[in-house]
Amino acid sequence: MIPRGFSIGHWTDAGARTGCTVILCPPRTTGGCDVRGSSPGTRETSLLESDKKIEEVHAVVLTGGSAYGLAAADGVMRFLEERGIGYRTPWGVVPIVPAAVIFDLNTGSANVRPTDASGYSAASSASGTEIPEGACGAGTGATVGKWAGPEFSMPGGFGISSLEHEGLIVSGAAVVNALGDIVDRSGEVIRGARDGGGSWRSASDPLRRLLRSGSASGANTVLVAVLTNARLSKVGANRVAMRAHDGMARAVIPAHTSYDGDTIFCLASGEADADIDLVSEMAAQATADAIRRAVTATGENSSG
Repeated sequence: MIPRGFSIGHWTDAGARTGCTVILCPPRTTGGCDVRGSSPGTRETSLLESDKKIEEVHAVVLTGGSAYGLAAADGVMRFLEERGIGYRTPWGVVPIVPAAVIFDLNTGSANVRPTDASGYSAASSASGTEIPEGACGAGTGATVGKWAGPEFSMPGGFGISSLEHEGLIVSGAAVVNALGDIVDRSGEVIRGARDGGGSWRSASDPLRRLLRSGSASGANTVLVAVLTNARLSKVGANRVAMRAHDGMARAVIPAHTSYDGDTIFCLASGEADADIDLVSEMAAQATADAIRRAVTATGENSSG
């Protein structure tokens, strides 16, 4: 269950192993963003900084296709403009649609990327209840466990997790294309670098020394959108996005490396009063669980 008023839609090209995911926001949603990875690909994230004028976010796009995939946001803007949704000016509405990308050009067809039409299609299919997980949307071509080299990786994916406490709802929606391994709450690997015999490579290299056999530079990223019905200021939304990275670090080892573009958005619809530290801890937990859900929903298949 994601908070009321939010909806999520996918466009998926399974053959080319790419796609995009769109999160549509209810009116007056406040947004924040925190980028921890060193190799991000983003659009309009500067608008979400606490000192910037724009307060309302209308949608967020998570997409494959590397920087090319940012074009999907154009289609979402078109979808929203047709419905009169956006920042109002004397000359028309301007939808505020921040976006972030993963690099998946190396897993399918490098010449097929999400486009304007892909973003429009994902927005048109958005639902608040029936939301596919696994190898779909922006998670279609995602892989994990590339720290030992891409030949040892496994599929990533898209996942959702939600927490509820006395009417407060916090959800995480994650696209998992990590350099690191994905671990459960006890620290045991559930998806990651493994050898041909099925053993986790971290067993013999617990420090996970990076890129020993081939380069995955710039080909990794975990993207998360935290959705909540909490009432947050723009400063508060940015603080929650920052704290949600704690959850990423709980589920991904290593996280926030030189080769990742790890980015978390926080979107708050403002329906419920809540303590920011409670929202933040729920966001961290929902983020970790959504990351785990993304890889388990995809199923245990080697990426090849």
